[in-house]
Amino acid sequence: MDEPLPGTPTPAEVAQVHLVARQVFGVVGTKWAVPVIDAIGTDTRRFGELHRQVAGISHRLLTATLRELERNGVVDRTLHPTVPPRTEYRLTPAGRELHDTINGFCGWSRRHLDEVLAARRRFEQA
Repeated sequence: MDEPLPGTPTPAEVAQVHLVARQVFGVVGTKWAVPVIDAIGTDTRRFGELHRQVAGISHRLLTATLRELERNGVVDRTLHPTVPPRTEYRLTPAGRELHDTINGFCGWSRRHLDEVLAARRRFEQA
């Protein structure tokens, strides 16, 4: 069996990267993840600020979304031991990179919207 070239990922490493990517896409693809990521942006936000900024999200869904984003390394949560307790959220470096990627994809979507809609119509008519 040939040895992989130095720096070349093994099939197991590639499979792990693909698995994690699918899992993160699953989280980011939920209804509320992108609006929450966008609301945090480059700032530090408190829960109440996010709840007011993300129109229509319930407290329960905001909590669940933030927990999933934190679990996947997109958001950092800082609990300040004050009275009352203060919790702040910010994007991690990986989260900021993801935010840029999402903005790029949204730009792609705007630029190619007509093409995508036309392709869907052609597909449905076939």
